[in-house]
Amino acid sequence: MKELNFRNLAELLEVNSHNFKDNYALLFYNRKITYKEFHWMVLRLSQGLKNLGITKNDRVAIFLGNCPEFVISYFAILYLGAIAVPINNMLKQEELSFILKHSEAKLIISSIKYIDIIDRIIAEGDCFLKYTILIDAILPTVLNFYEIIEHTLPLDKREEILPEDVASILYTSGTTGDPKGVLLTHKNFLSNVNSCIKAIYPNQKDNFICILPMFHSFALTVCIFIPLAVGATITVVDHIRPFRKVIRNVIKKKVTIFVAIPSIYNVLTHIYIPEAFMARVLKLIGSVRICISGAAALPVEVLEAFEKKFNVPLLEGYGLTEASPVVSLNPLKGIRKSASVGLPLEGIEVKVVDDEGKELPRENIGELLIKGPNVMKGYFKDESATKETIKDGWLYSGDLAKLDKDGYIYIVDRKKDMINVRGLNVYPQEIEKVLIRHPKIKECAVIGVKDKFKGEVPKAFLVLKENVSLTEREVIEYLRQHIAQFKIPKYIEIVNDLPKTSTGKIAKKLLK
Repeated sequence: MKELNFRNLAELLEVNSHNFKDNYALLFYNRKITYKEFHWMVLRLSQGLKNLGITKNDRVAIFLGNCPEFVISYFAILYLGAIAVPINNMLKQEELSFILKHSEAKLIISSIKYIDIIDRIIAEGDCFLKYTILIDAILPTVLNFYEIIEHTLPLDKREEILPEDVASILYTSGTTGDPKGVLLTHKNFLSNVNSCIKAIYPNQKDNFICILPMFHSFALTVCIFIPLAVGATITVVDHIRPFRKVIRNVIKKKVTIFVAIPSIYNVLTHIYIPEAFMARVLKLIGSVRICISGAAALPVEVLEAFEKKFNVPLLEGYGLTEASPVVSLNPLKGIRKSASVGLPLEGIEVKVVDDEGKELPRENIGELLIKGPNVMKGYFKDESATKETIKDGWLYSGDLAKLDKDGYIYIVDRKKDMINVRGLNVYPQEIEKVLIRHPKIKECAVIGVKDKFKGEVPKAFLVLKENVSLTEREVIEYLRQHIAQFKIPKYIEIVNDLPKTSTGKIAKKLLK
């Protein structure tokens, strides 16, 4: 396919709202929003944000689940040259508070279900929020999303946006416990969109399903930006449970590109379908032409069983938020190698290095480095972490990998102390810093252990203070007050002591 020459993401929508004005951009339950209608709402919301004082480089938070309002809000923010800060809507008050304060967001777009937590954060003080906009409620103290759209004239001229301008700050779990804000520019996203388009060949007749959370970089690029770049449709699904709702959307909306994480493909592989009904099932889902898996490692047995069962190519890729995020993909047209995450996308270089940064020969295991226009600008307000992660233009992924003779990438292990729960990154220190505040806990350590359905889950080891008792239920109830559900350890083990290294550090390798 030819190169798309959009200078920024706002221009992408602006151009395609005319080129594909009558195509459906978004499908959500019974709602059908054309590109023309989508753009109409973006222009009015953008002017509404401008009326509230939002200007270039201001940060605006989006704290929502999957819905059309998320996408409309995202582009309305970009039209002002402002920076969108999508936030994981599973986070608790303590976690959300850190991100809102760290990003210095002036405005938040959210839902009535989160208003109490937002109000409490504002009441804490030391918060930059001036306005709250709700998509689904009218309250005296906040603004309403649709009232703004209905009572505001369209933005007459969008802000001039350079390719190097930051489009989004995406917060990822941090090795030291606090999340880090990844600065991704318009150029970062668009270069990755272009590279992905050349790998999967989407077109305006395609329909991408978006069941992955929109705050995640994988969903933003693959399920939102790519379809909008080619005039395709996005079928938005707000929750994967009950799973029959996902299947119903695939059939009813005639989804052609199915994007998910390994745990979902694992579920689909193990769904029992009587042989007598299999032909009918394949006919019903016959619109699907490509399945894509990312955000976590896809077991070889799941890939092979899925393709055999559904007769649809399942392409495994690899990426990280700091790379906007897709780095590699098994080719749709060409050789796909078992256990490999494929070849680097066009325009992206990779190499494997040893601990001194020296490039290793093929088939040798070392840290995977990435270079290209998709590599982030840096971490927000964290120059030292940026310098540690990007050296001489190379992004240090923290993943141990090898390249075979043909350049295919194989992810072997992680160098970073990270747990991947259903494609969401969790660092043990996030959990440990909360656990150690408990008055009955003397020491703690958290590691990742394999899980059949989630890929990995946290396991906590606790040493209690003298003459106290603590149950697993009490620990879980305590954690629920402070961290998101997906971060809570599935296993909790109370021990007398923790193994230590010669320097007194907890020896997590021995725990594993």
